[in-house]
Amino acid sequence: MSGTASEATKRHLPRRLTQLYVGLALYGVSSALLVESGLGLEPWNVLHQGLAERSGLSIGTVSIIVGAAVLLLWIPLRQRPGLGTVSNVFVVGLAMDGALALLPDAHGLAFRIPLLVAGIVLNGAATGLYIAAAFGPGPRDGLMTGLHQGTGRSIRLMRTLIEVAVVATGFALGGTVGVGTVLYALSIGPLAQFFLRLFAVPAPPAHAAVASGGPSEQAILHP
Repeated sequence: MSGTASEATKRHLPRRLTQLYVGLALYGVSSALLVESGLGLEPWNVLHQGLAERSGLSIGTVSIIVGAAVLLLWIPLRQRPGLGTVSNVFVVGLAMDGALALLPDAHGLAFRIPLLVAGIVLNGAATGLYIAAAFGPGPRDGLMTGLHQGTGRSIRLMRTLIEVAVVATGFALGGTVGVGTVLYALSIGPLAQFFLRLFAVPAPPAHAAVASGGPSEQAILHP
């Protein structure tokens, strides 16, 4: 790594760490809002909720267990976890359970619809925060990119197959699928892209960025 790139990385390290952990915590809160809305969850949390219903564990605890299990799948796929990868496993689940313990029960669409909308928008902001911190992908995203590299199939196809599988399994186990699931699927891409640009950490000069191999916005959005 060049001196310029190294100095730039150190200079922005406090901001990146803040973005990482604030983003992951807010991701957990956003998931809790979607759970409380009762109008549909994002794909992986459909699975987490279904497993929680069957196991008696909290949805956040299940999220941690599933995240750790998915991370083990990185080994044969030869993916390398980063600080953000490991932090993702624990922080999101803990934040989700904490938020669910504090949020009041929502009754009636007048309360549930705003919770749904707030959850989706906050999820997009949280995604932009922690991805822009560039400390490594979450375990589920790493599974997607690992399968892409191992099979030669497109990222889009791998993500679609994985999410269809987890939604179908979660729904069969009792997870909530609804209008919120569809709305999330349609809006999270544009929201994440917007917030990723908003929270992007200033990059080092072009020659230093190339030397350091740092991720660009386009590489993150279109791996």
